Amino acid sequence: MKYFAILLIQSSSIIYSCFMDQHSGIDSSKNKTLIAFGSCSRQNIPNQRWNDVLQHEPDIWIWLGDNIYGDTHDMNIMKEKYKQQKAYPGYQELLHSSTKIIGTWDDHDYGVNDGGKNYSRKDESKKLMLEFLNVSKDNPVLDREGVYQSYEYDFKNYKLKVILLDTRYFRDTIYKEPDTRAYLPNTNGDVLGEKQWNWLEKELKDSGADLHIIGSSIQVISEEHAYEKWGNFPEARNRLFDLLKKFPNKKVILISGDRHIAEISKMDIDGLNYPLYDFTSSGLTHTWRNVGNEPNQYRISDFIISLNFGLILIEWNENGKHTVQFEIRGEGNELLYGFDTEL
Repeated sequence: MKYFAILLIQSSSIIYSCFMDQHSGIDSSKNKTLIAFGSCSRQNIPNQRWNDVLQHEPDIWIWLGDNIYGDTHDMNIMKEKYKQQKAYPGYQELLHSSTKIIGTWDDHDYGVNDGGKNYSRKDESKKLMLEFLNVSKDNPVLDREGVYQSYEYDFKNYKLKVILLDTRYFRDTIYKEPDTRAYLPNTNGDVLGEKQWNWLEKELKDSGADLHIIGSSIQVISEEHAYEKWGNFPEARNRLFDLLKKFPNKKVILISGDRHIAEISKMDIDGLNYPLYDFTSSGLTHTWRNVGNEPNQYRISDFIISLNFGLILIEWNENGKHTVQFEIRGEGNELLYGFDTEL
């Protein structure tokens, strides 16, 4: 249901522990966890959302892609854009706070608009992206292709696992319908590549976490719009759903970016004993110029076309039914939409 009260959330102290692929970051004695996330942030736009984010003192900030607008094969240009983004005063304050910062990329920070596996500078671009995120030199992501990563956090007696997918490095090509902006489906195409698929299955199979957040730079559930989405790769999308069904008790929340809009989609999947949510937050610095709408049979929220970031507040409950609150936050921390559920 919707709610309209402004939440004042105080985070307790966060203790940094040693890094491992699945055990990194946070120990906390509290029974609430706050995750903030967003995407699409032009490094040369001064009006960014960091002061609004900082007011909530999130435990974790997740970049979901387009963390800069690189769009280049020149890595010197890319490096300077990351430097500009990282130097922004509000982001510097977040960097020096207790918030753990993690993330993946999308196309513009990958290096080419709507790009996939054939981008020629993807390995050099990966290096710059991981440096921007201050990824530990011990992180296994440095020794494999792509930027997919996982992190596990302890909160009191509960564990949260964040799995960040790479939807660019291995992704097959898609083509536009002539004289339109609409993409045609690549019926046999893949998004993740076999190594990442195998890794993702192991991450879920071996996980002892109470909840899982899977970050995908592009939308997973919404399938009717004409732009980039998992729906452009129907075989891969079904494979992802089948993988989740293989571990029906490993509760998953999807988060996504890319679209310069915000919305929450919900899908009931046979074989999953919980509803699957895809919370899209996109447009930290810019959004659509024209107000409009688009079909999405799975949308349960308002369709929001304005600057925004997302918040997920988890209240850990001893009965195993954890309260999850979704918030879409706009300029000046305005609550644009709120929704709560139990998982």
